[in-house]
Parts: sequence; C-alpha cells; structure tokens
Amino acid sequence: MNVSISYKHVEAQQPVAVEVMRRLDKLSRLLKSYQPDMIQLKGVFSKNQRTEEQSCALTLSLPNGTLHATGNGKNVLAGCKKAFSEIETQVKKHQSRLRREHEWKRKRPIE
Repeated sequence: MNVSISYKHVEAQQPVAVEVMRRLDKLSRLLKSYQPDMIQLKGVFSKNQRTEEQSCALTLSLPNGTLHATGNGKNVLAGCKKAFSEIETQVKKHQSRLRREHEWKRKRPIE
C-alpha cells in the first residue's frame, strides 16, 4: 500500500503517526484481495484557523474505485479515528457490492 500523508498547521505529528499506523494495519486486513502496489492512500491532516477544529481527509484509491472520507474533531486523533472508521465502512460496503451480496440476500415473503 502506498501511503502519502501531509500535515497542514498540525503540531503533534508523532501521536498521529502511531494512530495512523495502527489503523493502516486494520485497513490492510480488509484489503488482502488487492495487490499492495495497486492501493494508494492519501491523507491530509489540517487545522481550521477560525474554529480551531482539527480535520482529517482520506482518499483511498483502489483498482476498481476511489473512496473518500473526512473526520472532524476537537483534536487530531479524534478526526483521525472518525475518518478511518468511515473509510473502513465504505470498504466493507464496496466489497459487498463487488461480491453482489445484495442480489443473494433472501427476502421474506409478505404475509
């Protein structure tokens, strides 16, 4: 997986890097079916100067689609957690669509 992370007006980069590595391990388990060269993750951590809110924007490029997630919080770690949890749910939904699980779901008969 190719990872590119940039920081804009963010001071605490070391704790964020530890959290990102932990979340990347979890995300890589979901993406085992793809070749590691074909996956790109771009992340931008930024701080809104007016509201003092921290945000994280993630873009995950897969061979068959692109997923985007953002997370806002009072600190950088909160925004990071929100963004990664959102991208994980998007990956799960994307993979279930590729497997066409929605076509195989049984529907109960209407009584």
